Amino acid sequence: MEFEKLISERYSVRNFKDEHLKQEHIEKILEAAHKAPTGCNYQPQRILVLNSDSSIEKLKGCTKCHFNAPAAMLICHNRDESWKRPYDGALSSPVDAAIVTTHIMLAAHNIGVGCCWVMHFNPAAMCATFNIPENYEPAALLVMGYPAPDAKPLDLHYKTRPLDEVVFYDSF
Repeated sequence: MEFEKLISERYSVRNFKDEHLKQEHIEKILEAAHKAPTGCNYQPQRILVLNSDSSIEKLKGCTKCHFNAPAAMLICHNRDESWKRPYDGALSSPVDAAIVTTHIMLAAHNIGVGCCWVMHFNPAAMCATFNIPENYEPAALLVMGYPAPDAKPLDLHYKTRPLDEVVFYDSF
């Protein structure tokens, strides 16, 4: 899909067909995630793929915002493998995880898979439920699936602030 069209048409899908993702689609999405840039190319992202009835049932205990999606990906970052900014010790890995998540969302939409980035989840429950190592921090949850025929963006999707409210040149 042409890039301008892709970024214009992608939206947060909250209504899915009751069908798990095809493995070939998962692999295509993960290939795009693997190509995402990360700080010093340390690649601290860790992606948990949930694409079975049992894993989705477990997920429902960690978030109410699952939208009955048949699949999900939890994007974590390994704090121990993160580039660290020398001035203040800030880690690049949370940003790296966000970049990876964006690649996943765009790649998914490009092949007909819908997703919704969910921040409303319990990280401690996620770690306990899915045996996530202590040094991995859950950063983003994408609930995913093939959009239902009646899936559509929320009205808010089409509302944006004027550029002059969010972009500044030279100083704020």
